Amino acid sequence: MVYDAEPSNNPTVKMKIINYLTEKTNQSGPGCIPGRPIYYLLVLITIFQLQTTGMHARDPDTGTGKIRIAACQFPVSASIGENASWIEKQIREAAAAGAAVVHFPECALSGYPGVDLQSLEGFRWDSLRMHTRSIMALAGELKVWVLLGSIHPLADGLKPMNSLYVINDSGEMTDRYDKRFCTRGDLEFFSAGDHFVTFDLNGIRCGLLICFDVRFPELYREYCKLNVDLIFQSFYNARQKPGGIHPRIMPVTAQAHAGINHCYLSLTNSSSPNSWPCHLITPDGLIREKLSPNEPGILISDIDLSDGFYDASRGIRDRALKGELSSEGPPDHPRYTDRKGL
Repeated sequence: MVYDAEPSNNPTVKMKIINYLTEKTNQSGPGCIPGRPIYYLLVLITIFQLQTTGMHARDPDTGTGKIRIAACQFPVSASIGENASWIEKQIREAAAAGAAVVHFPECALSGYPGVDLQSLEGFRWDSLRMHTRSIMALAGELKVWVLLGSIHPLADGLKPMNSLYVINDSGEMTDRYDKRFCTRGDLEFFSAGDHFVTFDLNGIRCGLLICFDVRFPELYREYCKLNVDLIFQSFYNARQKPGGIHPRIMPVTAQAHAGINHCYLSLTNSSSPNSWPCHLITPDGLIREKLSPNEPGILISDIDLSDGFYDASRGIRDRALKGELSSEGPPDHPRYTDRKGL
């Protein structure tokens, strides 16, 4: 099921609240609002607050705060050439649809060790580099950003990184996110990363995560401190046994992170059965749209930071981010500090 979130700055929502205040002002008794001056003040405050429930404030010189993104899924395999064909095809389709950034799953180009690849012995690093360069050139040709899941080699004797390459619309690699939290199975093939990655697209601050990172809320909190508006998270939860738990728990866990930290999440995954599909999650934690599972596709989504979304933690979250873990300071009274007495 697809859920569409209604922005809280919608005029219909405003009028419902204003009508409620009007009714309470014209009544008497408990819970009612005395006096027309107070009513007018509350209406003005309500309208002002609803108009400021968007995302982080933007510098108008950095962009409009609007962007179209494309989240892609296809059956990732052990064949670098086949993966590259899917990737280049979907980049072209996404660019034709007006997307500014194209987001791919974990290990989309290389295939996923432990599932698609049983070993990295004899892995064709030359082919991986060749196809990576081809994808970079295509990004520059079509003037789109590409977030590409792959394996990044280090040196002999060192396990490679499980990475997301940031390729800009000039075809340049501007950064690389390395999966920080690797599963026990991952660690047989990969080294773990230790850094965050942020970049700006048309006034929208973006961050990156990969798959098992979803289990660690601390990562999302740190991105919240960095004022990230949109997190691109790439997964490989495919070729699962029927009835597996991942399709049921992964999207809903991401929804919680989005709502708690008030940010957008773009989720991508391989479409090899059995899997779960690409999602776009809004800052209130709701699913705006998603693809069908177990089949190739591209999810086109428009992000606009001026849209307002429900945010229960607004005005209090900043205290928590600073380590002040209550809504306000406690009462200065001995009955508060005496926790053993009635």
